[in-house]
Amino acid sequence: GTFWYHRHLSTQYCDGLRGPLVVYDPQDPHASLYDVDDDSTVITLSDWYHVAASLGNRFPYGADSTLINGLGRSTGTAEADLAVISVTQGKRYRFRLVSMSCDPFHTFSIDNHTLNVIEADGVNAKPLTVDSIPIFAGQRYSCVLTANQTIDNYWIRAQPNIGTTGFANGINSAILRYDGAAPVEPTTSLAPVSSSPLVETNLHPLESMPVPGTATAGGVDKAINLDFTFDGTYFYTNGATFTPPSVPVLLQILSGTQAAQDLLPSGAVIELPSEWSIEVTMPATANAPGVPHPLHLHG
Repeated sequence: GTFWYHRHLSTQYCDGLRGPLVVYDPQDPHASLYDVDDDSTVITLSDWYHVAASLGNRFPYGADSTLINGLGRSTGTAEADLAVISVTQGKRYRFRLVSMSCDPFHTFSIDNHTLNVIEADGVNAKPLTVDSIPIFAGQRYSCVLTANQTIDNYWIRAQPNIGTTGFANGINSAILRYDGAAPVEPTTSLAPVSSSPLVETNLHPLESMPVPGTATAGGVDKAINLDFTFDGTYFYTNGATFTPPSVPVLLQILSGTQAAQDLLPSGAVIELPSEWSIEVTMPATANAPGVPHPLHLHG
């Protein structure tokens, strides 16, 4: 599957300490759908700020630029290099799209091409053809592009929802270049409207994934509601905020601590009996700044 790594001390990953991580499956059930899947088909999207997070505003409104595979332009760097992804006419490419964004989400598309989504966040999916993909921080998609257009250059676009938007002078862009095309920037145009954008509810796992409980609201052994709030300085979940441990966690464990409830400092621990089915809800009206961020677990 397609994954990524990032530093999680303070805001270091927002300043660039992040990268893709791919685990290749020698028995990939989708292998017959593409011809190429290697380093050249990994596409990373990241927001880039011209001021280090530790020196800038606490909550900057949008990045100065979008980087695609580590390269990009801002309104003040119109001559900066852009990433170039090379393809051969007639071949099929598994693009592994990774959002390493700190905050904004991006709408990803490639002019004059469709994308056949076959994986989402490490889970094989039933193929779904789209012409644009909204991708949020931390999300990953694999999509197959068939190089079936005229030999030429085509814009790859990653439109952020906030910050420096648009595509003037090549911002938020990279280049898809067919072998044999001149090394020049594309002249293609973005379609006025995306006719078949990715809708997450249209994605279905390739194999059934049974889950506990019944398929009704509340059809579980325990329901947990996580209410997020922000007081201008600290974030809270159900009234509790993070407090750094007074003694490193590993040292506490080496010193004999065995239960999570006994770790210092004492915090908000939700005890879950073994084998219970759990329903977790998070209100969409949470009072917290920032662009929507997919739930993910650490460790």
